[in-house]
Amino acid sequence: MLAEGARRLASGERPKLEDLILTPANATRVADRLSHLRGAAMKLGQMISMDAGDLLPPELTNILARLRNQAYRMPPQQLDGLLKTEWGADWRRRFAHFEATPIAAASIGQVHRATLPDGSKIAVKVQYPGVRESIDADVDNVATLLRISSLLPAELNLQPLLDEAKRQLAEEADYIREGAQMQRFADLLAGDDRYVVPELNEAFTTSRVLTMSFVDGKAIETLTDAPQDTRDTAMAHLIELVLREIFEFGVMQTDPNFANYRWQPETGKLVLLDFGATRDVPKATATAYRAMIEAGLKGDRAKMRETAVAAGFLGAGAAAAHQVAIDRIIAAIDEAMNRSNRFDFGDRAFVPVIREEAKGLIADRSTWHVPEVDTLFVQRKVSGTALLAARLQARVDVKAMAATAIGTN
Repeated sequence: MLAEGARRLASGERPKLEDLILTPANATRVADRLSHLRGAAMKLGQMISMDAGDLLPPELTNILARLRNQAYRMPPQQLDGLLKTEWGADWRRRFAHFEATPIAAASIGQVHRATLPDGSKIAVKVQYPGVRESIDADVDNVATLLRISSLLPAELNLQPLLDEAKRQLAEEADYIREGAQMQRFADLLAGDDRYVVPELNEAFTTSRVLTMSFVDGKAIETLTDAPQDTRDTAMAHLIELVLREIFEFGVMQTDPNFANYRWQPETGKLVLLDFGATRDVPKATATAYRAMIEAGLKGDRAKMRETAVAAGFLGAGAAAAHQVAIDRIIAAIDEAMNRSNRFDFGDRAFVPVIREEAKGLIADRSTWHVPEVDTLFVQRKVSGTALLAARLQARVDVKAMAATAIGTN
């Protein structure tokens, strides 16, 4: 930043701080540093990239987008030392085979495949050393990056969200808790052969190592090459799961990262992975979504807006100052939902309308609003599921499914 600032001053410019941060060269440097940090910094970068990529400056979007597919593996010596700490010095004798090269690497851990003496295959998720201890500093550093890049207005109070991010990331770093949540979902979905949840192996699970049955499957994105009916069915099952999480289970896996889903072409089953971000859905949050759905099913656009404000989806200041734009956004969504029985997620004709009308709301930083934390996490799962449906260009009768979920069918 200093070098770039000196160069611009010498040429007669008066650069802004954010201009010095978001140069292409610095974007590359920041992405590399964050990916080396791993842990909470990398995970938050991935989340922001997925959720807000269309709203961020291109330079920062590039920084964050690189993190989605970038993860560094532990050196073998470090891995061996960690497993000795968790399992004992002779841990290798407990396996018929342990693959030293991870089959997956993510923000807070990497996954290995292993074979037990009885021949059964297991997946072993090993947490990177230091992740748990660095959470608070990582969250604060990412927040600082967002602040000094002037992406967020100074008056916007992010502290409740930052505090909750730290709490949830600490929970995600507790693999014993994640194992319990995985078992919880296995029990909730027992007997439903549309979904597969790995089986927890308690004997090899610690707070930093999560062990489960190895379940084969292909990346969910490979469904893009499947027939339309196959794509529609798979997404209908995932959307139904989201609705059941809100209105029936009262608990939700709130991370919609595509890597958390696998697909078995031979059976058509969906494999559900990574339950670290599982959290309870408060009754008040479920009630808010029920009210939104009821207004949508009735086509009452004014009620949709009022309900969105009452539930905290939309700030009262924004609703008052930008009612015309908000009403146009609601109308565009409502019209798209009612074009046919099946909503075509691949038809993005309404998106430019929303993007254009949203420009005024985004520009008016004085009306920016942070919803309740519980609503934010649930909405992240809802939006991420819709994003996957758009990627697969699925067609699903969302209205009928929503009506059934809230008991109006």
